[in-house]
Amino acid sequence: MYVVYEPKGRAREYSELACNLYRGCTHGCRYCYAPACMRTTSGQWHTQAEPRKDVLKLLEKDASRLQGDPRTILFCFLCDPYQPIERTERLTRQAIEILLKNRLNNQVLTKGCADLILEDLDLLKKANTKLGITLSFVDDAIRQDWEPHASTVADRLNILKEAHKAGIYTWLSLEPVIDPGQALSVIQSAHRDVDFWKVGKLNHMKKQEETVDWAKFLVDAETLLKKLGAKYYIKQDLQAFRAKS
Repeated sequence: MYVVYEPKGRAREYSELACNLYRGCTHGCRYCYAPACMRTTSGQWHTQAEPRKDVLKLLEKDASRLQGDPRTILFCFLCDPYQPIERTERLTRQAIEILLKNRLNNQVLTKGCADLILEDLDLLKKANTKLGITLSFVDDAIRQDWEPHASTVADRLNILKEAHKAGIYTWLSLEPVIDPGQALSVIQSAHRDVDFWKVGKLNHMKKQEETVDWAKFLVDAETLLKKLGAKYYIKQDLQAFRAKS
């Protein structure tokens, strides 16, 4: 059994390898795709999280097997590596230490507990971890409506600022875009502390998706990113609207 796997579909645009440390995620994001992927309900997935059985032991085996592999391993797609359970379990910290020991490239994608992430900055720098923050809003009231138990906008901006100051490679997942105006404001607010942007649309919520002029957003986002001299990647689901712009 391998806990490091090769993502497929949209996820592969983010990373060639990934590992999910926890089962479940208590952030409760309304747009979360994980329950459907895991064939469970949103209520069950978001009520509690638990460590995957023997995940660190299995990661040790995978890391040893993968020594010399240049691909980057991402924590995590189906859960947040810095959700509240990390306070007691510290699986993410131990997992990064395992990859550091085996000299494997790694990255994190989170909207979790700011204090834990800031506490781990020294390790992230030592392990050459690419720190990714998901952020789609600047208005924290809107953020709370969509991501009720995730970290605040202010906390996420501060994480980026402190990580960037510490010399850690930072990237921002501007996905899902729900409100184009909010997304463009994220770019304006965070660009000084972000080394790379990944931008993608909202999916799996048809009524909400239909309220957005995606072709216009694509033009507006690229225009702003270029104006700011930012490095970025537009995901294929949003790229599909380029011909319509």
